[in-house]
Amino acid sequence: MKAEVSIMLDQRYLNILIPVDGSKEAELALDKAIAVTLRNGNNAHLHILHVIDTRAFQNVSSFDTSMVEEVSETAKKTLDSYVEKAKTAGITNVSYTIEYGSPKAIIAKEAPKAVNADLIMIGATGLNTVERILIGSVTEYVTRVADIDVLVVRTK
Repeated sequence: MKAEVSIMLDQRYLNILIPVDGSKEAELALDKAIAVTLRNGNNAHLHILHVIDTRAFQNVSSFDTSMVEEVSETAKKTLDSYVEKAKTAGITNVSYTIEYGSPKAIIAKEAPKAVNADLIMIGATGLNTVERILIGSVTEYVTRVADIDVLVVRTK
């Protein structure tokens, strides 16, 4: 029993994935992910992920590629500011990715494999009860399906 406890105390998360969507919940999770990355030492890597849900464009009748480019450019500016925030806090190993597709599948399965993540830190859902029932919470899905540890951030 004592050996098991010491192994758990020595565990470090070296590849932390933080999905962000511009919400207050995601920014709160980013702040905590920065702190966790710093606590896990110089070898820890913070990987920031933004997923552009392409399904949102399927219902737009006047869809054109400039819409996707505009959304991508806005995401890039936001992610650049997040990287700068992490660097200012003292993180040297920080990067970001913009992906396109279903946020649930990408955050829970694809991105963790791509970046060799050992922890996903994700903000609690901003959806109300009806929205969660109708479309489902990304956070809920990730906590249920991911193969690695998931930490749901709810508080400051």
